[in-house]
Amino acid sequence: MYKFIKILIGLFLFALGIVMTINANLGVAPWDVFHQGLSKTIGITMGMASISVALIIIILDIVLGQKIGWATVLNMLLIGTFMDVLMLNNFVPEFNSFIPSIIMLLLGILVQGYGCWIYMSGELGAGPRDGLMVVLTKKTGRSVRVVKSFIEVCATIVGYILGGSVGIGTLILALIGGQAFQFAFKTVRFDVKNVKHRFIQDDILFIKEKIKSHKEKNPS
Repeated sequence: MYKFIKILIGLFLFALGIVMTINANLGVAPWDVFHQGLSKTIGITMGMASISVALIIIILDIVLGQKIGWATVLNMLLIGTFMDVLMLNNFVPEFNSFIPSIIMLLLGILVQGYGCWIYMSGELGAGPRDGLMVVLTKKTGRSVRVVKSFIEVCATIVGYILGGSVGIGTLILALIGGQAFQFAFKTVRFDVKNVKHRFIQDDILFIKEKIKSHKEKNPS
């Protein structure tokens, strides 16, 4: 239960950070360009667009052989939900002046970084998009940087064509997003290499073993 509470808090902070970068009005992050464009094209909220895209990616992850955890599923469902709650109720202010917008954007990146630390430290799986990056890295033999860049460039281009917002903020988020996350991780001494995720497949196997053991001890 403690792990799930951590994951919920982390996902809320991550969604809050995303909304902060959106409301900075300087252009949104690569994936959010796609979510925004999709939401405008088919008439749904950005949160619903995020959930829909994440569901498709999870299916793709599974097809490609990437393991998923409970946090992966919660990431898919809750980040978009939290985004909609925050945006539709105007809980996060919007800025249109450059300096306040830059400050909001940078703070939003940091909030996402700390949210990512909290939910990943629950060790129940990474986000759907991170899973896609990992599995494509394994399949193609390319570096994480190349695969991540390719995915995000594609998301940005398609999102822009669909009407997503691209601006200086998009460039800033693409260039320093990783470094900001790393900074957040360092301040709390969190090393992603030490995270040992437990996946849904592991729980299914554990349950099967328990059932098998019970049947062997209590034959009918």
